[in-house]
Amino acid sequence: MILATRSWELHLEGCQSLKDKRSVLQRLKSALRKFNVSVSETGHLDLWQRAELSCAVVGSDRRVVEETLRSVDRVVAEADGVRVIDTVSSFR
Repeated sequence: MILATRSWELHLEGCQSLKDKRSVLQRLKSALRKFNVSVSETGHLDLWQRAELSCAVVGSDRRVVEETLRSVDRVVAEADGVRVIDTVSSFR
């Protein structure tokens, strides 16, 4: 079994409140869940324009898990109002 996690440090430039931030992240999390991954906001919970979002993927084939992460990366990178500052990955 392969377990992969990926975390993104995000800058949410257009957000002026926590309500704005939650709206942007909710849309992004909904889009990511279509790839059958677990997604959660894991850092910077009280900052308006910063967020850390993490996802986990479990599978039996490493190639499938890696392709899923690449697809998820594209969605995060192309999301409106989101700029990726840093990405961290882990495989087990």
